[in-house]
Amino acid sequence: MNRSMEAHYQLKKHGYNIESFGTGSAVRLPGPTLTQPNIYNFGTAYNQIYTELTGQDRNCKVKQAPQCFHDESAFFDVIFTCEEHVFDAVCEELLNRAGVNSWPVHVINIDIEDNHRDAVVGAKTILELAWQIVASRDLESDMDRIIEDVQNKMLHPLLYTVAFY
Repeated sequence: MNRSMEAHYQLKKHGYNIESFGTGSAVRLPGPTLTQPNIYNFGTAYNQIYTELTGQDRNCKVKQAPQCFHDESAFFDVIFTCEEHVFDAVCEELLNRAGVNSWPVHVINIDIEDNHRDAVVGAKTILELAWQIVASRDLESDMDRIIEDVQNKMLHPLLYTVAFY
C-alpha cells in the first residue's frame, strides 16, 4: 500500500472521517520500468485497476477509486500530504481558489518515503497528529505546539501552513 493509502487506512480504521486525493493529472502506479508507469484516470475503480494489475488489491479495501484534489469542492479542516511536491500542489490549488470563503485549513506535510515500511510508520505519525488535533480545545492556538510535539516524537520531517478556502 502506498503512503497516502496507508494513512487513509489507519485513520479510517480509527474512526476518522477521511478523504484522500491525488494532485497530478492522472494516477501513476509502478510499471514495467521506472520510465513506464501504469497510468489511470482519477475515478478509475481500484477493482478495475486490480484486474489489470494483479497484486494491487490492497487499495480496493480502503476506498473505491483514486480522487483528484483539484476536482474536490468540499472544505476540510486539516489536509495531510505525504511528500513536499504534493504539499506545494495543494497549497497552490488553495491559493488559486483565492480564499473567498475565509475558511482556514491546516495543511501538514509528513515527508514519507514511498515504500511499505515507511508508509506504515508515516501513517502512525499522521494518526498521532490526528489524535492531538482532535483533542485540542483551541486548534488555532494549539497547532504550533502540536506540530512541534509530533516533530520531536516522530522520525518524519513536517511542513505546516495555514491556507484558506
